[in-house]
Amino acid sequence: MEAPVTTWTDHTADRPVSLTAPSGINRAAHHRLDEAWLAAAWSHPSTRCFVVSGGQVLIDETADGRTELVMTPSFEAPLTEAHRYFLGTDEDGVSYFALQKDALPGRMDESARPAGLREAGLLLSPRDAGLMVHAVALENWQRLHRFCSRCGERTVIAAAGHIRRCPACGAEHYPRTDPAVIMSVIDDQDRILLGRQVHWPEGRFSTLAGFVEPGESIEQSVRREVHEEVGITVGEVEYVASQPWPFPSSLMLGFVARATSTEIEVDGDEIHEARWFSRDQLGAAFESGEMLPPYGISIAARLIERWYGKPLPTRGAF
Repeated sequence: MEAPVTTWTDHTADRPVSLTAPSGINRAAHHRLDEAWLAAAWSHPSTRCFVVSGGQVLIDETADGRTELVMTPSFEAPLTEAHRYFLGTDEDGVSYFALQKDALPGRMDESARPAGLREAGLLLSPRDAGLMVHAVALENWQRLHRFCSRCGERTVIAAAGHIRRCPACGAEHYPRTDPAVIMSVIDDQDRILLGRQVHWPEGRFSTLAGFVEPGESIEQSVRREVHEEVGITVGEVEYVASQPWPFPSSLMLGFVARATSTEIEVDGDEIHEARWFSRDQLGAAFESGEMLPPYGISIAARLIERWYGKPLPTRGAF
């Protein structure tokens, strides 16, 4: 009989999971099919929009040291009708749209720069990061799902960017999100198991992760992935937190997995090396430069920190 999944919330964490803080944006999904409302919102002088292209946006530093999305009033936006995505409204009633273009617009002041979510997500406010992750996820889906999976006809955009409809067979297609599990594996000696993927440079270790397969529960996926990648069996599985990960369309589901065995046997296909670490051993590896910490936007760092008991160093992070 499989151990149950339990939930855990850390109300005292100093470092929340990236991209999960409340953005203050109401996605207002009930407006997506209201063309009259969308047209009025787009024409309103308070409406703000920004361009997304290839997973990047323009960001800029303010005089007081903050980093912001480069947004403009809708009447100053570059022309695009089909690829205009409604992202929601804030508490002041301001509407936000993303415009998908083949390239980012230039800036006359030359102070703004293009940035992807891995960089910008750590710098932007919760509002701007929330808007960006929504826009990037929609853009990825739109670029990869232009044709009907039923009949092959080219589909058209509907619901302000949140549906693609097939004019031939009438099928509706919705943005997909692929669930993926990511887990810190802990043994009965309170050591953590970290692995290095085959394409990572020497010294770069992180938590194990993998996609949920069809017909599989998330706890089954955790146990299967750990066993397939490193040969370790897992008992109890504890849910920690989730994180949107639109690279291109995943939702990372974070867990702590309790190992019931300790002998490592890497698969050699995804994982090249895996090791058990005590806290002292991990700290020494960071200090010596032997190991590069996964300090950044990924939930992996938060899972390790939860076990480690303090923030990871930033040197050499990815």
